[in-house]
Amino acid sequence: MTTFGVIRFPGSCDEVDALQAARHFGEAKLLWHKDRDLGGVDAVVVPGGFSYGDYLRVGAIARFSPVMESVAEFARSGGLVLGICNGFQVLCEAGLLPGALLPNLERRFICRQLGIEVVSDATAWTAACSPGDVLSIPVKHTSGRYYVPDDQLADVNVVFRYAHDGNPNGSTNDIAGVANAEGNVVGLMPHPEHAVDPLTGSTDGLKLFESAVRERVPA
Repeated sequence: MTTFGVIRFPGSCDEVDALQAARHFGEAKLLWHKDRDLGGVDAVVVPGGFSYGDYLRVGAIARFSPVMESVAEFARSGGLVLGICNGFQVLCEAGLLPGALLPNLERRFICRQLGIEVVSDATAWTAACSPGDVLSIPVKHTSGRYYVPDDQLADVNVVFRYAHDGNPNGSTNDIAGVANAEGNVVGLMPHPEHAVDPLTGSTDGLKLFESAVRERVPA
């Protein structure tokens, strides 16, 4: 059975939602930010929230936490890592994903349900999807504008784009999520853990967690 580890930082607010989403497909447990031991998990989720109060800039302090040292080593060895919203910001700050997340162009917090297009199914977190699929997933952030210099854009492994609903924050090329070159590390601003029950309007977020299980279970 696949075991997910979900990190809790001071200021995290979506770690319990991520735990519940992961438990649809396996076991899940919390990982404390001060601990270096990942407890033998098969996949790590860096959740949304306001790690360390978003002081300095989003994700800038969390990337130095003891647990992130282990996450970086885990990722380099092929371990599956998913960063959601603030978690995406942390992974970019840690250098595990390219680019940066800047304040939204409108300089205000946004919260809405959006269509998110799957660009690539060649990652550990999108194997249960097909390119062109549009997932209904909410966003909620103030600093979600993905940016990468133009001369580096061609090298970015784009996984998700904002679809017909429009780009809510001014992200470069409508990018909503990216992966590392190997595809085992993925980050996205939308919140798949909030799209796992029909009562919330969509179960499309479950596809990301299902994908991780497929990656870890031999055919």
